[in-house]
Amino acid sequence: MKAFIVQFPFGVAAFDDKNQLVEKALFPKKAQTAAKSLLRTEQGKLSDQTTSLITLLTNIGYDVFIFSNGSLAEETQRRLKVTVEVAKPAEAAVLSSRMADIAVESGFVTNQQELDSWNRDVSMELSKLRIKGATGKRDLIVAQGIQTLDSLDQTVNLFMGRLREWYGIYFPELDRLVEKHETYSRLVMNLGNKENFSIENLEAEGIPKERTQLINKAADSSMGADISDRDLEQIQALAKDVLAFYTLRKNMDEYVDRTMEEMAPNVRAVAGALLGARMISIAGSLQNLAMRPASTIQVLGAEKALFRSLKTGARPPKHGLIFQHTLLHDAKRWQRGKIARVIAGKLAIAARADAFGEGHYIGDALKEDINKRVEEIREKYKEPPPPKEPKPKEKREGFERRERGFGYREGGNRREGGQRFQRRESFRGGGGRREGAPRFQRRESFSEGEDHQESRFSYREDGDRGEGAPRFQRRESSHEDGDRSSSQDRPRRDGGSGDRGEGAPRFQRRESPRDGGGERQSSQDRPRRDGGSGDRGEGAPRFQRRESPRDGGGERSSSQDRPRRDGGDHQLFQNKPRREGPPKGDNHKRKQWRDKRGSQS
Repeated sequence: MKAFIVQFPFGVAAFDDKNQLVEKALFPKKAQTAAKSLLRTEQGKLSDQTTSLITLLTNIGYDVFIFSNGSLAEETQRRLKVTVEVAKPAEAAVLSSRMADIAVESGFVTNQQELDSWNRDVSMELSKLRIKGATGKRDLIVAQGIQTLDSLDQTVNLFMGRLREWYGIYFPELDRLVEKHETYSRLVMNLGNKENFSIENLEAEGIPKERTQLINKAADSSMGADISDRDLEQIQALAKDVLAFYTLRKNMDEYVDRTMEEMAPNVRAVAGALLGARMISIAGSLQNLAMRPASTIQVLGAEKALFRSLKTGARPPKHGLIFQHTLLHDAKRWQRGKIARVIAGKLAIAARADAFGEGHYIGDALKEDINKRVEEIREKYKEPPPPKEPKPKEKREGFERRERGFGYREGGNRREGGQRFQRRESFRGGGGRREGAPRFQRRESFSEGEDHQESRFSYREDGDRGEGAPRFQRRESSHEDGDRSSSQDRPRRDGGSGDRGEGAPRFQRRESPRDGGGERQSSQDRPRRDGGSGDRGEGAPRFQRRESPRDGGGERSSSQDRPRRDGGDHQLFQNKPRREGPPKGDNHKRKQWRDKRGSQS
């Protein structure tokens, strides 16, 4: 007979072919215990309730057991030696939907509200156990270990820099003679005073013989300052703390190596303990590292350079954190890309074997394949490749270069490469600007000897502006017929030629006499209107105005003496009183003035 085994939050139940409840095994009414049993079932392991229920059903006569979880079915078959099957999801869903009825029927709860409260408590405990299991993975512990190791290196370097500067005041020559930080700290802590740097004491600290003589000689002839014993004790205390950091770092290094050997032996064999731990730390976990392709593992740690190459089109990185591998770090420059691909491929296989291989060890075989392939690369690519010739740049079609800036074509369209926002404006009323002419080009003045008609910008005879004329040039026309003739075409008043003389100054004014002569007479040569002499009297002011009467008298007649044009009399307005305005400033006086004006009117 067949029996369906269904897991519920309150226990395990068995159903026959007609979906009738046959037997049950309930959890104790403690949410934490029930959550632990449910978590074991999710992981494919048998719980105590499932084992007791199957044993009871076997004694009754059931020989085939159907599970909804395939891993749990395999584990049951392996441990209890019974026949198992895996149910379809639809069949399991039908039985799971009867959870409330089964809970009341089995007597675990009395109503739906009590069942909901139980399900909530069990779900909370189950979530806590899941989080606890996720944070308790060994790969996360390894990530914390390698990060602690890196922080220790930074701390030791910081304190060693301070120790060398501090002790260098007393013994500066020791800084260049001892390069290793740990040895320097040990000498400062154990010997301290320069008088103790004898050859015997230095050899007891493990210093080479040839180096001991140099240190001893430098201590005897040191240029350092003298310090007190209290200051030296503080320096030795700092050196002791630095040595303690070195001891802690050594222990942490061993801890990471042991943890990697237990958790990821294949990755440790291929990349080493420290490099493998750093790769797991960057990826987040061993499973995340195993799910990444070899190309991603190759550039893991060089994301900044990778995304910069994708954005700007620069050369992509050939390796990232994997460059710390010994075979890659010691390789020649042109061989590193090929060796990085080999190591990344084998490292991806090793990570998948550790994450999903269930303890299958293939590290030695992978390491042997890497060494073999690296030797082939070194033999095949002994010499660097020849430099690549730069590709010629393709000339863009339709791009026309101008020597002077950018402009418009004759057809009015913008030239390729021209300014985007250059505006084409035209004049209204017939005065169109020449196509291609600059917008604000200033009208050029005539140079010496340049004819007016040959100037670049001019006006046409019909009054319109000529081609190429500036936009804001003013067009003037005569008042008589609308066609203003130029100064070259109009006859001169004195009857002379209209052409400007050769070599004449550009802005010299041509004046004509008013009496018809060929030369303009000066005020000294012209006769005075009043018949007097035209000479200015000796001692007379230069700018004194000479007035002559218009009626022929010796004196200029005033406006009162001259007859009016309209025939009226000047005497009408002579005795008219002057109108006075209101006083300014004081409002009181202005008011009095207005009252006075009102009373007079």
